[in-house]
Amino acid sequence: MQKRDNMPFIQQIIKSAVARFVLYAVIALTVVLVAKHYVKKVTSSSSAVSIEKNDAIDITPMQIRSIESIGEWEFLTINDEELVDTVRKGFFGDDELVRIYYGTLRLGINMKEAHEGWLAMDGDTLRAVLPPVRLLDDSFIDETRTRSFIESGKWSHQDREQMYRRADAMMRRRCLTPDNYRNARQNAELQFKSMLQSMGYEKVKVEIAN
Repeated sequence: MQKRDNMPFIQQIIKSAVARFVLYAVIALTVVLVAKHYVKKVTSSSSAVSIEKNDAIDITPMQIRSIESIGEWEFLTINDEELVDTVRKGFFGDDELVRIYYGTLRLGINMKEAHEGWLAMDGDTLRAVLPPVRLLDDSFIDETRTRSFIESGKWSHQDREQMYRRADAMMRRRCLTPDNYRNARQNAELQFKSMLQSMGYEKVKVEIAN
């Protein structure tokens, strides 16, 4: 009879334990769902930030200074030789002087003549505007190689200086032609473009100032 009296009490205990288990399970499930929602929101927000990137490149002042420090850059070398003669009439005969002059004319640019902002980014393209191509050295005749082919009579320093100036003018006319200047400009554009691309700039535009 006593065992029968204890059955309702035991059943209540069991029911109470089941109820607590169900309650805890519901609470745990709720926590998991809330946590998943929060983690998803944070991940989504972090993802939006992480996809931002900056692929822009720029030329640095140090790179500009290093290129400018090159100074004179030679793009075309022209070797020339000219024969110059002069005759002086005399009572007892004519005096004659024939000399051969050798010269090396160098066409190029001087980076010290580059204007401010000559190298800058234009969108995704590196743009370089170089100084004009010109004769780098006006004293291009090699006097140590000058030889007298024919020399009769006495000739002064002034006579020889006049022949030197004639040789200078002849070399300028023969060598400083539009074709040679065009070739020098093309070489400048190609060499500078190659150099800048080797520094990591894929899109490069090189221009020569007039």
